[in-house]
Amino acid sequence: MWFLWLICLLLPNMIAGEDEKPPAQPNIIFILADDLGFNDVGFHGSADIPTPNIDALAYSGIILNRYYVAPICTPSRSALMTGKYPIHTGMQHTVLYAAEPRGLPLEEKILPQYLNELGYASHIAGKWHLGHWKLKYTPLYRGFSSHVGFWSGHQDYNDHTAVENNQWGLDMRNGTEVAYDLHGHYTTDVITDHSVKVIASHNATKGPLFLYVAHAACHSSNPYNPLPVPDNDVIKMAHIPHYKRRKFAAMVSKMDDSVGQIVDQLRKSNMLENSIIIFSSDNGGPAQGFNLNFASNYPLKGVKNTLWEGGVRAAGLMWSPLLKKSQRVSNQTMHIIDWLPTLLEAAGGPAAVANLSKQIDGQSIWRALVQDKASPRLNVLHNIDDIWGSAALSVGDWKLVKGTNYRGSWDGWYGPAGERNPRLYDWQMVARSRAGKALEALKMLPSQADQQRIRAAATVSCPAQSSKGTSCLATAFSAPCLFHIRDDPCEQYNLAKQ
Repeated sequence: MWFLWLICLLLPNMIAGEDEKPPAQPNIIFILADDLGFNDVGFHGSADIPTPNIDALAYSGIILNRYYVAPICTPSRSALMTGKYPIHTGMQHTVLYAAEPRGLPLEEKILPQYLNELGYASHIAGKWHLGHWKLKYTPLYRGFSSHVGFWSGHQDYNDHTAVENNQWGLDMRNGTEVAYDLHGHYTTDVITDHSVKVIASHNATKGPLFLYVAHAACHSSNPYNPLPVPDNDVIKMAHIPHYKRRKFAAMVSKMDDSVGQIVDQLRKSNMLENSIIIFSSDNGGPAQGFNLNFASNYPLKGVKNTLWEGGVRAAGLMWSPLLKKSQRVSNQTMHIIDWLPTLLEAAGGPAAVANLSKQIDGQSIWRALVQDKASPRLNVLHNIDDIWGSAALSVGDWKLVKGTNYRGSWDGWYGPAGERNPRLYDWQMVARSRAGKALEALKMLPSQADQQRIRAAATVSCPAQSSKGTSCLATAFSAPCLFHIRDDPCEQYNLAKQ
């Protein structure tokens, strides 16, 4: 009798257990901006460039305040795709040029290939820049099902031609074919349109989606028209005094609108509730005319393709309903190589990364981010460039810098600082943006007071002048410089002698 009673007691739980489905694998949307500076988004304290869609994701997700990337395009993209430092794939020096017979080695297994094995459908919109001298180096041969975008490092945003090393060519692709029909379509809009179409046509019954949105914005274009953007968008930035900075801001604003359209389509397709969205810059911003551009990393030191914080500390965020502790600023150390194992664990659980550690340099910080625990990453190799003789390494709160790039000509602090008064930041624009409305519908957008708190915590400020330390002369033959980055994020005080 007691046995029958026990069966009756346990049966409902046994039935429920059989009906319970494992949690659905999340859709993964990775949005990579090109040459965006630390000071070019609102959530880091800028009130100049309106980025309400990106900011809405930042305030309702996690702002990655101690997030590092490689100092320039190709190395960063190789690190993202392989989970390996560029020194381990031969990608550590400069970028791939359009006519160069070189690419990310084919023996390297990359992120979409890993995700495809877990049942994902992988697509790319935008910039590749990891090799195309043979078809087998291009996206459709390396795990992606579709690609609308370009293979090289930059292009004109309207006619899609690239001028490089006195050579000229057309580079806009639909798959492996030249997309002549997209002539005259603004590149940011082309990338957005393909992204939205991929989301709208995704069949969730066949598995989750991995969408890699690699924007051209806000990389400069060809020398004859380095910052191409529609005049109507430039007019909206009339509050910015410097004309080139105004055009740069308009390019960023167009990209922000793209983010809003992507988030809105995820909502329309009922995919937003089970998605992970990452937004990241590929490297620090090219400031003060570097690469004919006008980004800002204020108040950080250096520019794109230097190993100072302004070259390797990126604007980044992660948003997802899966985060147990969101609406916060994370000071957990993370490098772009960590995305591969982090996203694999999010997609397939601990088993998906169990045997990866010996193959890659990245570490999964998925559980650390989800639960707001200490990051397992204790050090970051920023790069070792054996051609220029520069290198930098962070261990804990300390950063060692040896040598320099460009013979030290970009080793300073560059503006524009722009308007940073929080009272002049348009808080209402965040709620009115496409992303803001989508997140408000999920009851995930924090109050304005909480947004103000989060933004203040994500705004980096530099210590007042002090007598501690010395200046850093980072030449090929000088002694290394040492900085305590937590207290001195702007690398003002060289503590090597102490």
